[in-house]
Amino acid sequence: MSGANQSSVSKFILLGLSTQPQQRQLLFVLFLSMYLATVLGNLLIILAISTDSWLHTPMYFFLSNLSFVDICFSSTTIPKTLANHILESQTISFSGCFMQMYFVIVFAYMDNFLLAVMAYDPYVAVCHPLHYTTMMTHQLCALLIAGSWVIANLNSLLDILLIARLSFCAQNTIPHFFCDVSLLKLSCSDTYLNDMIILTEGTLIMITPFVCILASYIHIILAVLGIPSTKGKWKVFFTCGSHLTVVLLFYGTNTLYFNPASSHSAETDTVSTVMYTVVTPMLNPFIYSLRNKDMKGALRKMIVIEGFSDRY
Repeated sequence: MSGANQSSVSKFILLGLSTQPQQRQLLFVLFLSMYLATVLGNLLIILAISTDSWLHTPMYFFLSNLSFVDICFSSTTIPKTLANHILESQTISFSGCFMQMYFVIVFAYMDNFLLAVMAYDPYVAVCHPLHYTTMMTHQLCALLIAGSWVIANLNSLLDILLIARLSFCAQNTIPHFFCDVSLLKLSCSDTYLNDMIILTEGTLIMITPFVCILASYIHIILAVLGIPSTKGKWKVFFTCGSHLTVVLLFYGTNTLYFNPASSHSAETDTVSTVMYTVVTPMLNPFIYSLRNKDMKGALRKMIVIEGFSDRY
């Protein structure tokens, strides 16, 4: 990268979450457990959806993509943290840091886009039930997912190219357990342009899907209010409950990535980072599986079939 030719820094130091040996041991076990739970939980969601023909619908297609993104998101940050602990090293190469940051931004954007896409499905189902099959076609679903990947990668590439043009002279300590846009604070170059573009672009990318989600649920609420049956109203709200829970969890913990000039304390930023990159991907499959009868049935069926095949 061009930044490597202008910089005297060849590697960065990841401070991690704690410098205390006992805390580091506890955090290693905790992170390893959470990572395994994230991978296993999301993988079960993907397998259940792919093997159960009743779940071959747009909503579950989007959910399987969200699970895949959550696995990739966690795998971008946690394994490096665990490896550094085992090797008793806190370093990451210059190119490795930029590559990790690229994928962190991609998967952060993808989570955002997928939540907006997933809000469109209940909107069509509730507000246009007679036209659902004609509106939510396989082609449209594939286009929404492909478009999200393209936009996420292009915006991430823009962010990385903007940071790669900077010089890094002396400071090489990153106050997190992975590389993110806080890398701007370590540069000895003028970062005003980077801050403005990343802040503007990040705000636009965050606000646009959020507005789409908000608009979808406003239409859903208005449509539900017209349902005479109280049971019917609660059924719609219960169906949307899982998605709403994930949306609240997502938007409540991701401000760090889109505010590089944040005035928050280091402790607040660390908590926000852990919640967004570790806790949220782990909780998503539990939120969707525990509140969804179809998903619980598919998981139960898959476990029973696997148990039967193991016997014979």
